[in-house]
Amino acid sequence: MYFNLATISEAVADVVPDREAIIFRDRRITYGTLRDRSRRLANLLLDRGLGMRTPRKQLPDWESGQDHLGIYLYNGNEYLEGMLGAFKARLAPFNINYRYVDEELVYLLNNAKTRVLLYHSSLADRVAAIRDRIPSLELLVQVADDESDLLPDALDYETALSESDQRRPEVEWDPDDLYILYTGGTTGMPKGVLWRHSDVLIATLGGRRANGHVLESLDEYVNRARGMGRKSLPAPPFMHGAGHWNALQMLNAGGTVVIQSNVFRFDPKNVLEIIAREEVTTLLIVGDAFGRPLADELANNSHNVSSLRNIITGGAIMTANVKRELIELIPQVNIIDSAGSSETGGQASHVSNAKAGAETGRFTLTPNNAVLAEDLSQVLTPGHKELGWWARSGNIPLGYLDDEAKTRETFPTINGIKYSVPGDKVRLLSDGTLELHGRESVTINSGGEKIFAEEVEQAVKHHSAVFDAVVTGRRSERWGNEVVAIVQLKNGVAATEESLLAECERHIARYKLPKAFIFLDAIVRSPSGKADYRWAKDIAER
Repeated sequence: MYFNLATISEAVADVVPDREAIIFRDRRITYGTLRDRSRRLANLLLDRGLGMRTPRKQLPDWESGQDHLGIYLYNGNEYLEGMLGAFKARLAPFNINYRYVDEELVYLLNNAKTRVLLYHSSLADRVAAIRDRIPSLELLVQVADDESDLLPDALDYETALSESDQRRPEVEWDPDDLYILYTGGTTGMPKGVLWRHSDVLIATLGGRRANGHVLESLDEYVNRARGMGRKSLPAPPFMHGAGHWNALQMLNAGGTVVIQSNVFRFDPKNVLEIIAREEVTTLLIVGDAFGRPLADELANNSHNVSSLRNIITGGAIMTANVKRELIELIPQVNIIDSAGSSETGGQASHVSNAKAGAETGRFTLTPNNAVLAEDLSQVLTPGHKELGWWARSGNIPLGYLDDEAKTRETFPTINGIKYSVPGDKVRLLSDGTLELHGRESVTINSGGEKIFAEEVEQAVKHHSAVFDAVVTGRRSERWGNEVVAIVQLKNGVAATEESLLAECERHIARYKLPKAFIFLDAIVRSPSGKADYRWAKDIAER
């Protein structure tokens, strides 16, 4: 059977109402409380006449028939309440990057045809500056996180919840209802990925077990929840898929979501203190951007991490040397590479630990995954010499909101099977192993050769003096484009360009070597830890 996320949320809350669902600062919110608060929000929205407009079956894949609720919040219980409340009212929630400037906000909110905006009071000035440029916007709900005044005509979140009904909303939830995930937009304008609840649940929100078994009844969800004892701390911002995916996985399984106290940046000391206090079993981070400072904090200060069993990393690559450091510091931990995208959900994973050692960039081809030829003419077989597109079929998104052309391009049908092809280049080795090369959108064409930025970044990071690195291309009279590495060295450590080149030569072919190095005190990344390639290119071209 296929399920709506609201259905799963209600069923889990019914069987474990007194278990803690969310721990955030001094708030300890049980499943029963989370159920009631999300119901109150749902009824508030329904009382305003918001919700479902046109049934899914009457629409093409790139259109939405629901009202849309934008979540413009830092991490906290309200973010997850907002998503669940929207689901229960049959609105489609979507994520908003809190780093966006006015023009980006206007683009996103108009692209989403936003009817409701849920935002923190510390962001109220930005909302006030652009609200008149969003003609579809009719309801503002302000969550107090500082002393800012309530915007005119806005509702105070807590007051509105207290005045709303906590009864189960009187609507029929449908597995075809939508959840919208906007892509990061690090190389172009963000796009709204349309996921049906039934698909995203199985693809990445806990509807499929690690062994491949799909949960087919509410009894299976409920029984799993009864026996759940895990606590997970998702460190990335919820405004990016990986963060709230991990949180919703926990909530759908009856686990506990623990939220970092510092909501503005990754704070390794704070994270490790919370792990010790709450006995967290799983930590979600983003590649070296989070892994390196985490390892440094563990190496320099004493922290009790005896409860920690899994570190999941996704969204960016964690290099093998950082993994080895973490495993030495936390010997019992499994470091799990989780590969996927906004357009595919989780696609594959790889485990590094004390027994198996540390490796990066290789995954096993799993069911519903394939490697497609560059011209999309065929499915490649193991041992094929050429690079291909990593694709997924089965439970995948419908398409991109209001973008028919891009939907047809990214979600093609080949031999009667619809695939999601977001742009990752891989090689399928003879043993069925996937060798991940990186996103086509950030490749550098130098002298007629395609060079993957992420591959060069890994090579640079092998140098013991490197704290972080981002690779991009810049114009070159000789090569058309040349590879440039922007490097942040560890504090108090020096390195020459010659030594960096020598280290790179050990890992990549000579034609891929950086033609120049730019040393900076800090690398700019998104709050989720992903590389900002637009920033890197601007730095390289100066």
